[in-house]
Amino acid sequence: MTTSADASPAAARALSSEGSSTPVLDVVIPVYNEETDIAQCVHRLYAYLRDTVPYQFRITIADNASTDSTLAIAERLAAEIPQVEVFHLDQKGRGRALNAVWSASDAQVLAYMDVDLSTDLAALLPLVAPLISGHSDLAIGSRLARGARVVRGPKREFISRSYNLILRGALAAKFSDAQCGFKAIRADVAKQLLPLVEDTGWFFDTELLVLAQRAGLRTHEVPVDWVDDPNSSVHIVATATADLKGVARMIRAFAKGSLPISEIRAQLGREPIGVSTPGVPPKLAMQLVRFAAIGVASTLAYLVLYVLLRQGMGAQIANFAALLITAIANTAANRRFTFGVRGSAGAGRHQFEGLIVFALGLALTSGSLALLHAGGEPGRFAELAVLVLANLASTVLRFLLFRSWVFRKNR
Repeated sequence: MTTSADASPAAARALSSEGSSTPVLDVVIPVYNEETDIAQCVHRLYAYLRDTVPYQFRITIADNASTDSTLAIAERLAAEIPQVEVFHLDQKGRGRALNAVWSASDAQVLAYMDVDLSTDLAALLPLVAPLISGHSDLAIGSRLARGARVVRGPKREFISRSYNLILRGALAAKFSDAQCGFKAIRADVAKQLLPLVEDTGWFFDTELLVLAQRAGLRTHEVPVDWVDDPNSSVHIVATATADLKGVARMIRAFAKGSLPISEIRAQLGREPIGVSTPGVPPKLAMQLVRFAAIGVASTLAYLVLYVLLRQGMGAQIANFAALLITAIANTAANRRFTFGVRGSAGAGRHQFEGLIVFALGLALTSGSLALLHAGGEPGRFAELAVLVLANLASTVLRFLLFRSWVFRKNR
């Protein structure tokens, strides 16, 4: 049976064959012009599910407006295998396909995987088991988690790790791998989150995961065995550009408060279990975490600036310039994110007092450099090592002064 995206709601919900029981698991395979791989993929997946999964399942082929014989092959597979269904869309977009099929499915757990089966199917049961048991709300296959075994070129490895670092820095993402085509979600959670997901392409996964995290949902990660498909049709530059635009859009949405995250959290979010670190107030603990994250970013930026500036100027001048630039950015970031100060009121005073704190840090790092150079001309590595240690010490001092003086409320 083929279901179209423009079918009536009642028909769209009835994805399973007439007379069959409601499936527990619905595995979606989004395809676009995959006439070469689709039959082999479906047969392999069906054999695995039939022999391994102890409950009713369905395989849904989501055809994204293919222009070759993909749809015809998919319909032939659906005629041969009762557990296979076809959902046809007139527009391209992996996110659009997943949103449409998951929204229409009557299964309890919704999953998807790429048609190239780059991920070993042995990870499928560990992926969906925590969702069926109720332990987790979403599950992702991760190529970057401990225990994963991955075969791919250095270019894709670099891009993948860089993208996930961007997500951690820009959106405070806690999951390790946003773009692995191997994910699952509980249907009740999908019902709440899918209407909030705007992206219809490759950023769909990231947007869904970030929304789930902000709503307090639990994401289970499964380390996978993954082999890169050298014939993948994914356009890396276009996909990366779209992903970065998606990150910027989400940052704006969170800044404006336009997403009803608090309502979703109230309906689905897991409450804290009441365990806290003895003797550390929760607010202080959160401030330390955010200050540390900003400090790491500032230190990396400082080291990069110092190395670049050191090529054309002396050590003391390069150290001063790099510290000044990063200190201004560090004060602004801590003002907004660590201590929750918004608006322009007091911003000038905060920056002025931040420069005083900067001067103390400068004295500490400059003094360290002076002591180092007093014993002769050290190597560049020795300079960097001393500066890292001095910056760590000044970081502790900076936090104490920021909290007790610069950004202290009711001064």
